[in-house]
Amino acid sequence: MRALTLAALAAFLIDQVSKYVVIHMWELARIRSIDVLPPILNFRYGENRGINFGLFGDGSEASRWFLIGLAVVICVGVVIWIRRSTQPRLALICAGLLVGGALANVFDRLLYGYVLDFLNMSCCGINNPFVFNIADIFIFAGAIGLVFFAEDGKAAVSEGQDKKRQ
Repeated sequence: MRALTLAALAAFLIDQVSKYVVIHMWELARIRSIDVLPPILNFRYGENRGINFGLFGDGSEASRWFLIGLAVVICVGVVIWIRRSTQPRLALICAGLLVGGALANVFDRLLYGYVLDFLNMSCCGINNPFVFNIADIFIFAGAIGLVFFAEDGKAAVSEGQDKKRQ
């Protein structure tokens, strides 16, 4: 569990520090755009009131609190699932990244009423209009990591039953 906690804390802090530096210290909220390595990496100010790509982002208070509640329920569910099963260290880290990233976005919704986004990536003549943040990267990486590295609890149970039969 220590690996999960440390990964979650690291993901949360890295995301929040990055947002503070880029949006507040570098004043992205005021200037709206910074070309870092165009077109591959740009900073574009964004306020996401929905889920990925602004879906379900009607801006209502009800949707804001629904998304906060949903994120918290998912985080609690992931932690309970991880605690109840024996998982490799890499799966614990992936769960921590997912939880830390999700809680960083929850913190934004509580503080601002929306999630602050600032990363924009385009390539190969395709102009990507969407922005995201580092928490989104941690959420995605954590979820994919759990798919690949988490062990199925049913397999462990059936292995234990097979050993008892022998």
